[in-house]
Amino acid sequence: MTTSTRLPAFEKFIQELRAAWSELPDMHARMKKGASLLEELVKDPSVKDAAKSWPSTEGRKNLLFYEDPDFNFAINGVVRVPSRKGSIHDHAHAWTAYGILEGTERLERFRRADDRSKEGYAKLELESVTEGNAGKVDLVPPFDIHAEQGGPTRSVAIILRSERVAGKITQGSYDLEKQTIRQVDGPIQVPYEMTA
Repeated sequence: MTTSTRLPAFEKFIQELRAAWSELPDMHARMKKGASLLEELVKDPSVKDAAKSWPSTEGRKNLLFYEDPDFNFAINGVVRVPSRKGSIHDHAHAWTAYGILEGTERLERFRRADDRSKEGYAKLELESVTEGNAGKVDLVPPFDIHAEQGGPTRSVAIILRSERVAGKITQGSYDLEKQTIRQVDGPIQVPYEMTA
């Protein structure tokens, strides 16, 4: 796809990310800058307007808007039904910035309360709950255990990942009641163009 057909605000976001990745020395600094840029993007009226036609990502899917050929960062989107119950998971070694474009969601963070010595076992404790609304961006470090819970209306988010793990690397999936952990592939990646 030629960049001339991309939504201008999205093309600007990509170019600013590429500049940050080439200038900043480490992934934490890159992702902090990326989260700041994502905050601008999710407040852009043209992006909010474009999102009205994005399809649902129910059934463990992500829209894949962009994967950088040089720096490997990936930009995804999710469109969730009202009151969606999210699974508890981590993103392996990847950083993730999660920006809410429309609606509200709760980000739940968990911590391991076991000594990790028993294969397949994970005892979790809820550490925090952050209420997120349109324009809010949350930066999730590698291996942080979390879940996104839907609000009363449709919610839409744009996700910046330090790299695409889905389809490449397994990540942790947790069952709070059964106290289990298993390694799973991430969501199905559905290529989708964010066009003007």
